[in-house]
Amino acid sequence: MADEGRIRSFKNKGKDSDEMRRRRIGQTVELRKARKDDQLLKRRNIVLEDELLTSPQQDINPNSPSQMTAEEILRGMMCNDEDIQLKATQACRKILSRERNPPIDHMIRLGVVPKCVEFLSKVHNPSLQFEACWALTNIASGTSEQTQAVVHEGALPKLKELLMSPRLDVAEQAVWAIGNIAGDGPVTRDMVLQNNILPILLSCIKPDTSITLLRNVVWAISNLCRNKNPPVEFNSVKACLPTLAQLLYYNDKDVLADTCWALSYLTDGTNEKIQAVLDTGLINKLVELLKSDEITVLTPALRAVGNIVTGNDQQTDTVINAGVLNVMCKLLRHPRVNIVKEAAWSVSNMTAGNSEQIQKVLQAGVMDTLLYVLQTGDFKSQKEAAWAVTNYTSGGTIEQLGKLVEMGALKPMCNLLNSKECKTVVIILDGLTNILSAANKLGEAEKVAIMIEECGGLDSLEALQSHDNEKVYDKALQIIENFFSEGGDADLAGPQTNADGQISFNPHTTTQMPNGGFSF
Repeated sequence: MADEGRIRSFKNKGKDSDEMRRRRIGQTVELRKARKDDQLLKRRNIVLEDELLTSPQQDINPNSPSQMTAEEILRGMMCNDEDIQLKATQACRKILSRERNPPIDHMIRLGVVPKCVEFLSKVHNPSLQFEACWALTNIASGTSEQTQAVVHEGALPKLKELLMSPRLDVAEQAVWAIGNIAGDGPVTRDMVLQNNILPILLSCIKPDTSITLLRNVVWAISNLCRNKNPPVEFNSVKACLPTLAQLLYYNDKDVLADTCWALSYLTDGTNEKIQAVLDTGLINKLVELLKSDEITVLTPALRAVGNIVTGNDQQTDTVINAGVLNVMCKLLRHPRVNIVKEAAWSVSNMTAGNSEQIQKVLQAGVMDTLLYVLQTGDFKSQKEAAWAVTNYTSGGTIEQLGKLVEMGALKPMCNLLNSKECKTVVIILDGLTNILSAANKLGEAEKVAIMIEECGGLDSLEALQSHDNEKVYDKALQIIENFFSEGGDADLAGPQTNADGQISFNPHTTTQMPNGGFSF
């Protein structure tokens, strides 16, 4: 631990592991964009074959209501005869349920939304409620403007009432409509929560709940947890945590996927939020899901675990103790590049921790695989691996840094000095500085400098002195002046600790390697 204290003082200038861990803010815009593919924010209830529908009201004459024009539909919905209203509303639903190009805007302009919302209150006519709710579900599945057309007509309070309908099909359709509204964005999400709908959704989850209803409920709950700018008020959704913890044991990939997405949203924040999730005791099961062959489950499970290790050392220890390192090597070699990138990002937050955590990463063989990613991965994965390596060099002991060099880290690091992305070059320059500085403490900086030169690193460093980015050329220049120019090593002779534990530089540091130090 003495080495750790010395090397932190020497390199990090007061940075601690909380500062060095990287959350998803700013640097992961592409991850948020990818979520549209990973999880559906909204879903339409599509008709593929009218004849196969399980609608409570089947067509009762050869003149199918789906053949009615939009204007005929509106006239039918406006009349006072409920039989005609039902046929017209069913026709409206069918048009809006077409797989391709449903005329949502046209039907909104005609004025069907207020009538559908009105029909939600027809308690004595659940068939009419069902058809109206289905139509509104598909309108709310569209653009934000289309969703707002449903909300502005006062649909939410009535949909809330339908959640308690004795008719399962009506209740399930109401869940679907609410899920679409919640998935539209932070404003409608918060409106759903303000209507106190979450407790009712949670009450729908019972041992005998049908699988289709359960899937819809969990998906709707995940939408209530998602979206940023602003994120959901944690206190308004934390009541769902015990239920989410139990759902991780459910044997259905759709339920598991949306449960993990909800947890990934709830862990994407402060350490207090992370702790609230951990307090449910779900971490062992969540880590176990990292072994899933279902990519729809693995992706959000890894996202949630990755968020948790952005927390403090104790929270990271909880994840490590749950066995996460046992699966990381496999994830770093996953055929899907997004999984590799996410796994490398998770490792970067573990190597941002203390030397004991770094040692566990090392002993699990993760660094070997990570260096493989640094050498051969796609660029986004290489960038995350670069963070992992540099964080390792910032928090590791001298012995651990020596081990990293022995494992061949310098070559892939030097290769990335030629990256066109300035931020990645800066990360690598910081890592090389840390390694050279640690080696210098043992009088071994010249040996490391020769290894870097043999990797082509010196040529790259010299080229970076003419880089457009000021930070890049400053850092490159400092490395060359301190470690590659004559007398540079003498100026940075290895620091020793005095009686107070503070670093003091001794210009006569021996070049003999101490026991447990660098060994190349």
